[in-house]
Amino acid sequence: MGNDWTQRYPLVVEAVNHLKVRSCLIDGEVVCCDEQGMTSFQLLRHRRNEPQAFLYAFDLLELNGTDLRREPIEVRKATLASILRNRPGVRLNEHLEHPDGLTVFQHACKMGLEGIVSKRLGSRYRSGRSPEWLKFKNPAAPAVKREAGRGLELRVTFK
Repeated sequence: MGNDWTQRYPLVVEAVNHLKVRSCLIDGEVVCCDEQGMTSFQLLRHRRNEPQAFLYAFDLLELNGTDLRREPIEVRKATLASILRNRPGVRLNEHLEHPDGLTVFQHACKMGLEGIVSKRLGSRYRSGRSPEWLKFKNPAAPAVKREAGRGLELRVTFK
């Protein structure tokens, strides 16, 4: 099992505790943003900005005892959006439906982002890489250059 970092991320805890659900399992990542609104691993790494850290919610795997992993990504994202409702401390990681992935990736690289994650419409949830879940990394991004295994990821569950 992972570490309990509840005390390190008070905004996330506060937001999750006020969701109008009995239980849920959210797939997401805790982040801090710089002055330009860009996520910054360095802000988390040095532990100075943890009170401002929030959860980018990617996916909803369980809600009120119902396993949603077999539902299409569109249904899971819509359900996730409906329970989050702009709550501070947890933000929906919006998706972009675009037929030209290369253009989206090139734009992400120009912005200095780490890259893009693509999920096939209609896909079910599966852990790890699959033909329905692809990640394309920007080789120039600082987060991609650092050593593997030093990133922070948080999967939030509560009852």
